[in-house]
Amino acid sequence: MNQTTSARTGLGALLRGNTRRYGMAAALVVIVVLFQILTGGLLLTPLNLTNLILQNSYVLILAIGMMLVIVTGHIDLSVGSVVAFTGAVSAIMLTSWGLPTVVVVPLALLLGALIGAWQGFWIAYVGVPAFIVTLAGMLVFRGATLAVLGGESIAPLPPSLRVLAGGFLPWQGEGPHLPTLLLGVAGAGAVVWIQWRSRTRSLAHGLPVPPAAVTVVVSAVVVAAILAFTYALAERNGLPLVGVLLVALIAGYSFVMRSTTMGRRVYAVGGNERAAALSGIRTRRTTFWVFVNMGMLSALAGLVFTARLNAATPGAGTMFELDAIAAAFIGGASASGGVGTVVGAVIGALVMGVLNNGMSLIGLGVDWQQLIKGLVLLLAVAFDIYNKKRVGGGSVGPVLWRRGGAGTGGLDRDAQGGVGSDRRTAPA
Repeated sequence: MNQTTSARTGLGALLRGNTRRYGMAAALVVIVVLFQILTGGLLLTPLNLTNLILQNSYVLILAIGMMLVIVTGHIDLSVGSVVAFTGAVSAIMLTSWGLPTVVVVPLALLLGALIGAWQGFWIAYVGVPAFIVTLAGMLVFRGATLAVLGGESIAPLPPSLRVLAGGFLPWQGEGPHLPTLLLGVAGAGAVVWIQWRSRTRSLAHGLPVPPAAVTVVVSAVVVAAILAFTYALAERNGLPLVGVLLVALIAGYSFVMRSTTMGRRVYAVGGNERAAALSGIRTRRTTFWVFVNMGMLSALAGLVFTARLNAATPGAGTMFELDAIAAAFIGGASASGGVGTVVGAVIGALVMGVLNNGMSLIGLGVDWQQLIKGLVLLLAVAFDIYNKKRVGGGSVGPVLWRRGGAGTGGLDRDAQGGVGSDRRTAPA
């Protein structure tokens, strides 16, 4: 086989193994272009891009945590209620107790972690299904929110908290916002480095990679998109502080899931829990900490949402759990567990966010918005099932096991023999 044929074969295998991942990224681009045309160029204006970040920040935070939960093969229906409860408690600590924001924020995160530990205990150690535990949690913490607020809203909140959801990176100079531009350049450089590092590692392990020319084109497109996005933000007020927080979360969780033992354990538990346990992984402890993490991120989302609303309300967080679940599934997470990436969840959240924003800009009614979003979620999951059946019915390809590298990011259940099969798992 000559070099050209080998490159084509490797590229074909790589694309077959990552159809969902690349498909959703392409779908996001198509949606952005479509609404940019339909809105007469309003979608990508600096003001609207800033609004997109601020409006979807809490959904992006929840989607990252939900992706980990779904990868382990579970679900969390309580995140919306936890958002409301932690936001309400935070508002009480700020207004009634007079505590400073620097104290309230870590206390709120601790409260969220304790809530996650409570639910994780029942799921991991008692064995109650996550659906039941988190459904109970949804009711319990919604009721607790009503109780602590007395059915009323608390507002306004101190400016020190509001800056979390509405502040921007400081800059006193003239012209474009220089700190935002520098972050964009640094981010573009980091993405290129990660792509080429992943390619080098894949080659070292004998995994299929696209031709160098394809990697160059992909890197160039990503760099251009990042620089254009940051320049548009720099033309107005720069990158919001919550945007900096999101970048840190995405980078941190991507690193954990791709390059650490903890991330490989999460994928192993979702791919085949019994095999993971036999390989020495403490599956119960892994599941427990995934729910602790989900609770903490829910509290963070509660702080951001409360700060943006400048009030703690009994109805806060309604339907947030469905937005987070939809983002994870649209972004490539598998309902059977073991598959999903942080970047995929972010793409899924952006798909939903752009749909919401674009449909609102063109004046589409809420009824049609809900209908379209439901169809998008259904089609995304149906595409996932179709793709898994297609791969499972034919040649599996050379990639049977990944250590969180480029691609699905974990163990593909169906591509490796289905649930309960005797498959390799990530090392402890």
